[in-house]
Amino acid sequence: MTYLNICNRLQGIIILFSVLTLMACTGDKNKNAQDSRLIDLPNYTVEESEKNSLQKQCADWYDSVLNPSHFNGGILVAKNGVPVFEKYRGDVALKDGLPIHENTPFHIASVTKTFTAMGILWLWQNKQLNIDTALNQIFPELNLPGVTLRTLLNHRSGLPNYAYFMEDLGWDKKSVLTNNDVLQALIHRKKEIKNIGRADRYFSYSNTNYALLALVLEKVSGQSYAEFMKVHFFEPLNMKNTFVYRMNDSLHNGLSYDWKGQAIPVNFLDDVYGDKNIFSTPQDLLQWSRGLREGILFTKETLEAAFTPYSHEKPGIKNYGLGWRMNIYEDGTKTIFHNGWWHGNNAVFIHLIQPNATIIVLGNRFTRNIYKAYKLAGLFIPSLRDDTPDPEYEGQGAS
Repeated sequence: MTYLNICNRLQGIIILFSVLTLMACTGDKNKNAQDSRLIDLPNYTVEESEKNSLQKQCADWYDSVLNPSHFNGGILVAKNGVPVFEKYRGDVALKDGLPIHENTPFHIASVTKTFTAMGILWLWQNKQLNIDTALNQIFPELNLPGVTLRTLLNHRSGLPNYAYFMEDLGWDKKSVLTNNDVLQALIHRKKEIKNIGRADRYFSYSNTNYALLALVLEKVSGQSYAEFMKVHFFEPLNMKNTFVYRMNDSLHNGLSYDWKGQAIPVNFLDDVYGDKNIFSTPQDLLQWSRGLREGILFTKETLEAAFTPYSHEKPGIKNYGLGWRMNIYEDGTKTIFHNGWWHGNNAVFIHLIQPNATIIVLGNRFTRNIYKAYKLAGLFIPSLRDDTPDPEYEGQGAS
């Protein structure tokens, strides 16, 4: 081997070593940057006797209600942030033999709205926007008098569901719909859209509100929706298996199943985000619930705004805040929660402030029995033991 060849080989080894060192350093920097964003969540305990009692009662409910319903997913119930019952059942894709476990992410459907809403409220808390700002000010080409960020958050904008009006406008279902397509339709074809109501007149649950809020979040923050969620919520709360799904995501096919176990394919609506499209796990959503406690991610004032009821047109216990469903009872008891339903995905996320308890059920094979998990709130609030929400109400949580 010539001296020149030896020098060239040594130079190549040095360059390779330098590249590998740089990659290692970059990886360490990224890891350190991520670790520096981690929030130190408070740790609480549960008396062993109480934990055992709750575990047995949850197991009894699971065995009698959820397990017989072809449930394919995961359930986690926690007190003071401590899991007291956790169980997983089924296969990631039906009959593929790959069992569901604690790290298996599920489409959480409209529970996504809780993240979108709190993202907007985070910007408000940090004085980057005002939730009473007119939507027309953020998107000047729009002509939607009276529609503010607050009326989008509390579903009082009067805007109909894009899933219906885009189809009525003749959208080619072979083309994937985007959030911007929804915005452009409202700008350029508003006169053709039926059933646009007067803003702040009544509550009307509409996914359009949250598709638009995702665009607002992106414009104000200067980040993509996925990056904002990752930087401000997912990484700080150590939600390792939570992400925003897009149709070009080759690692996740987005499939779910009907009650018979037949696969439901994705369609032209599946790339719109903000109203849906976050995937998560029961353990990660428990982190979200823990992060929603006062003084961790949000101030007392921000949380009070989120959990304030805004719809009083009809008497009753059911209401809606800023991204949150709630039941308010005559004795003053208030439960905070959100359901989700998209294709065959069902999701329940119940965030009980007093007492500190969380109930999470996620599944990708359709079953209404998932929504009966609200019954478990009675384990923590005795006055609710006989309360069962009607199925129609849960259906309104569909994306």
